[in-house]
Amino acid sequence: MRRFLQGVFAIYRKEMGQSLVSPVAYVVLGMFLLIGGLFYYTILTFYMERSLAAGMQAMQFGTPPEVDVPSMTINSLFGVLGQVALFLLPMVTMGVYAEERRRGTIELLMTSPVTDLQIVLGKYLASFSLFLILLLPTLAYHGVLFWKSDPRPPLGILLSGYLGLLLLGGAFLALGSFISSLTESQLIAAVVTFCVALVLWIVDIAGPGAGTTTGELFQYLSVLRHYEDFARGVVDTTSLVFFGSWIALGLFLTLRSLDSMRWRRA
Repeated sequence: MRRFLQGVFAIYRKEMGQSLVSPVAYVVLGMFLLIGGLFYYTILTFYMERSLAAGMQAMQFGTPPEVDVPSMTINSLFGVLGQVALFLLPMVTMGVYAEERRRGTIELLMTSPVTDLQIVLGKYLASFSLFLILLLPTLAYHGVLFWKSDPRPPLGILLSGYLGLLLLGGAFLALGSFISSLTESQLIAAVVTFCVALVLWIVDIAGPGAGTTTGELFQYLSVLRHYEDFARGVVDTTSLVFFGSWIALGLFLTLRSLDSMRWRRA
């Protein structure tokens, strides 16, 4: 087990070193924070104006205001961050295997004293760590709410929202890693990953027009449906199993893809 973990860490360290000197990582980080910050400001301003209007109505008619600015801001912000991740995470995974295949270094990697499973786990953990780095600065948004708002934001919604965002990102990263292992073109890997992720995001649209069983299947396959539960503060076992299954499936298919490359070169 120790030797196995050492192999995984060796791949992880190599991938993180390449990611931290790549301009792509900083472009994705900048875009993620810029878009997230703009939407955070817009969402917070919108709900503060609604709260102010509700307060004025309450003074006029004697009714209590019903606008929970912190909770509604957090809920809406996590919805936006999930959509931003949908657009940007394909850029994180597009070169994980495609660039190695294009340069021909995948052969060197596969002949090194590490197994395919160590390669897959090391690369995936590096991609996931990069996603964590993207998310860390967003804590500042919620720090402002905890500092300035009264009442303070519910911690449960905040934690469940980040859990859902991590699971969503983990599923997209596993899917993107598999697609990247199928091609030598980073552009093709990014476009196909985005298209597949988008289909999984909006697949429930086809539900109302399909039969009962098919419609329920489409709704279950929609990552948006499961992600929205976390954004509302609901941690459902079904959603945990759903995202965990997508992550496991993506890693398994990537492992089989590497195995097929090894056999073709044998």
